[in-house]
Amino acid sequence: MKSLIQTVVVAVALAAPLAGFAQSNQPLTRAQVRAELVQLEQTGWRPPAGADPHYPDDIRAALAKVAAQNGATGVGGVGSGSSDAGRPAVSKADWDAMYSHP
Repeated sequence: MKSLIQTVVVAVALAAPLAGFAQSNQPLTRAQVRAELVQLEQTGWRPPAGADPHYPDDIRAALAKVAAQNGATGVGGVGSGSSDAGRPAVSKADWDAMYSHP
């Protein structure tokens, strides 16, 4: 029983960011957690009964399959396809105004 609880907690911890990121900051309900576990099991993933050296790879593969089934395009990121990476935080004129001393 203890290993089942541990397995469920680990699965929820790994699956929660997928569900929580897209919608809101509301806590997951028991029904949502069970639905996520069912989705993972439908991909062929089974909770390990003991020491499983392939567990991290197996759960990542199952989560990727679930994300593909749910239409996710990736983890995180910008939905519009643009970002501010590489853009100066302050314009040149503002920079000069802040640091020029008359």
